[in-house]
Amino acid sequence: MLGDYAHAGREEVMRGPNVNIYEELVRLRKEGRLCALATIVQSLGSSPQKEGAKMLVRDDGSIAGTLGGGCIEAEAIELSLLAMKEGSPRTVPFTLTEKNGGLVCGGKIVVFIEPMLPDPHLVILGAGHVGKALSAVATLAGFRVTAVDDRDDFANRDNLPDADHIVVRDFSDALSGVAVNSDSFIVIATRGHNHDLDALKGSLRTEARYVGLVGSRRKRAVLFRFLKDAGFSDNDTARVITPVGLPIGSVTPEEIAISIMAQIIEKRRKHASPGLGHSSCSGIVDENGAAETASPS
Repeated sequence: MLGDYAHAGREEVMRGPNVNIYEELVRLRKEGRLCALATIVQSLGSSPQKEGAKMLVRDDGSIAGTLGGGCIEAEAIELSLLAMKEGSPRTVPFTLTEKNGGLVCGGKIVVFIEPMLPDPHLVILGAGHVGKALSAVATLAGFRVTAVDDRDDFANRDNLPDADHIVVRDFSDALSGVAVNSDSFIVIATRGHNHDLDALKGSLRTEARYVGLVGSRRKRAVLFRFLKDAGFSDNDTARVITPVGLPIGSVTPEEIAISIMAQIIEKRRKHASPGLGHSSCSGIVDENGAAETASPS
């Protein structure tokens, strides 16, 4: 396995034009792909590459740039893939011996490996007032935003200037072709119960770590009954956070967007309480901006 990565990596460097490492890093992050940047931060004695040499390792083991080749580079690729998996950087010393890289000069290098995690991904189902405001706030918070609506007069660049991707599609098939994984967040803010139900069904079939629904407790009771009739379990419906957002007394679409993003950030940083699905903001607005007041639990 180690040799496979080294072989694939060297071919990536040697064939084709040189790749600007930072441009490639930005491209990978925009695509939601993992990568890691390995940099020689210290070099003692003779070594094929000196301090500042960099190698970008993609999530498939291919590379751009080089640390000098050989077993050291192969091990750095392996450790970079591990750093991506664990999400934490590491500093690794290497001694350049015949065994480690085929070098007998006795030099030493220290490599700092930093995983570059993609920007968090928010999928907004519904491009009305709340969806539009949420797209803007999420972008400011550093999220990649995909917005989906079945109306092309809402799902467009004029209405959603901040979204990275805009999709016009029925809510029954809203997530088709949208990359959603366990690191994704979904917020449902459609214009009606039927659309909410379709969006919920699709969302619960994904591994998204967060599924939030804009609406009142009354809406939740109705939709959960339909979900159970459709075969979804209590564990499935427990994933749905509704009414959505932290309890900051929000009323307007912009305030609701802030409360939702605060909750998503809390969830992402792993500080959310176990009962998050049953806590919510006191003021709720529907997709068109009309205020509803949620009754106490």
